[in-house]
Amino acid sequence: MRVGRPAFAPTEKDRSTVKAMAGFGIPEVEIAKILSIDPKTLRKYFPHELDVGHVEANAKVAANLFRRATGDGREAVIAAIFWLKCRAGWREQDKRDAQEEREARKLGRHEQALLNMQLTSSEVEWADDLR
Repeated sequence: MRVGRPAFAPTEKDRSTVKAMAGFGIPEVEIAKILSIDPKTLRKYFPHELDVGHVEANAKVAANLFRRATGDGREAVIAAIFWLKCRAGWREQDKRDAQEEREARKLGRHEQALLNMQLTSSEVEWADDLR
């Protein structure tokens, strides 16, 4: 006769809880504490939920963001900008970058190349140390 804790039997509610918590980014050790089981038991009985929880959560958030970004109004503009920065490589241009770009356009290719090759005073001092 075996004495001890009864074998763990996961319920659908447990599966749903694990998937949601994994989706929220809660560590496995913490999820196991909530279910009052060992982390090894968690991994044994819930591998699918642990693997797909974050994917499903990301998909839901992305769908919501996409819906908002393709809508109307101020909220849509903000969501669209966020989407484009994250997914399409857009970035905000620094004021310094914009000024440098305007100045660079004024120079011809040859002049710009010469300007790019010039060393600052600190670089010159550093270069002298190498000699």
